[in-house]
Amino acid sequence: MIKAIRRGLNKDEGFTLIELMVVVMIIAVLIAIAIPSFLGFRKSAQDRSAQSEVRNVLLSEKAYWLDNGDYTETIADITAFEPNANMHATAPATGVVAQLNATSSDTVCLTRTADSGNTFAIWESSTAGTWYGETDLATTCPDAAPGTYAQGGW
Repeated sequence: MIKAIRRGLNKDEGFTLIELMVVVMIIAVLIAIAIPSFLGFRKSAQDRSAQSEVRNVLLSEKAYWLDNGDYTETIADITAFEPNANMHATAPATGVVAQLNATSSDTVCLTRTADSGNTFAIWESSTAGTWYGETDLATTCPDAAPGTYAQGGW
């Protein structure tokens, strides 16, 4: 009995090269499946972040309108209501851009381009309500909501 135990102790044990290659192959397949999913989740998170920023600025615009009877495109006016507002004067790629309508300060357009490259915008009018869309309104705020925009969200 003791001889059998000693023979078992002298036996070489470990993994063969084939077993290690199989494990590496399984890990590679799992990574190949996980990376596209991760990138999709990342893009979705970037889009939601941009949408959230636009909605937060919209709340500040509505608060400003209640106090003053008009919307504003001045960053200082918006950040007075929401100090954490991510605003930018002209380039929607770095923050939310507020643009007033040329004929009426009762209409404002808010635009933000997400890090994923997608653009999200809100057209807000004190008389026509809130419209959501995905075209850039940072340079021109139209008199009426663009035809592709819808109420209720993106």
